[in-house]
Amino acid sequence: MTDILDLAVTNLLSPVILSFVLGLAAALGRSDLSVPEAAAKALSIYLLFAIGFKGGAAVAANGLDGTLIASLGAGLVLSAVLPFVAFLLLQVLTNLSRVDAAAVAGHYGSISIVTFVAATSVLEGRAIASEGYMVAVAAVMEAPAILSALWLVSTGGSGRRMDGELMREIMLNGSIVLLVGSFFIGAVTGAEGLASISSFIVAPFTGVLCLFLLDMGLVAGRGLRESRGVLNMGAVAFGIIMPVVGSMIGLGAALLIGLSPGGVALLMVLSASASYIAVPAAMRVALPEANPSVYLTLSLGVTFPFNLTIGIPLYVAVSQAVTGG
Repeated sequence: MTDILDLAVTNLLSPVILSFVLGLAAALGRSDLSVPEAAAKALSIYLLFAIGFKGGAAVAANGLDGTLIASLGAGLVLSAVLPFVAFLLLQVLTNLSRVDAAAVAGHYGSISIVTFVAATSVLEGRAIASEGYMVAVAAVMEAPAILSALWLVSTGGSGRRMDGELMREIMLNGSIVLLVGSFFIGAVTGAEGLASISSFIVAPFTGVLCLFLLDMGLVAGRGLRESRGVLNMGAVAFGIIMPVVGSMIGLGAALLIGLSPGGVALLMVLSASASYIAVPAAMRVALPEANPSVYLTLSLGVTFPFNLTIGIPLYVAVSQAVTGG
């Protein structure tokens, strides 16, 4: 417990987390601080490209092996299965409609790439090694959850059914294309390619992440303000319980694969996080009748802060305790 508290305090006092807190406090205090939409999009594009490229370069250095293939398969299965777990939990804790519950569930099968990056920063700060190809696992976990959410709706006799056009819109979502595309560029060019642009995607990375999290804090704070009366205590409880449940499922999968302590922690983080980029964009197209105030506020306003402040230290501590790392 002492290790978890120490790690939580260290994490809370990092520039990355404090940037999020600043944005959250500014929004809740009704400050006029804002990040222009074009700038926020540029920050997002930079982060996705840098994350994907570095992950591809790590795979090139590691090479294809059984653990990598097993990790990718586990990511696909987790992303497809976790929405069903989330949907059942929502039925127990809330009175959301089937469409809203399915939309929320889809967010909790997909991943938050910024939560993943924050976790890698924590691991690096504690000198805990992890598999560099885990970013590839993050990439494959983006889309399956969306398909599971749509299946949950279609089996209930309402909502838009899956078809070729919808599949195309999901698979060609900008964040998925950029993350996967930059990953392949990094894999093809390898260490030499990474070295040639390291001054662009390595050195400035943490500073850009701080600005991005400042904007995320502003968005989360506004969402919390505007969602009063929309979310009940059961929904808020779900936003905290589901990450813990997901992380335990991810823990089991990571131990079966045989990942390192850092890899175990990262798969737990991926399983615990909730999307607020790719899935909301897909839900606006696929399930326009779903309420964004519900799914965005839960993923970004409840689960995201929980994971940044408490979740990541907890997952890292559990992974070390279980693996003896």
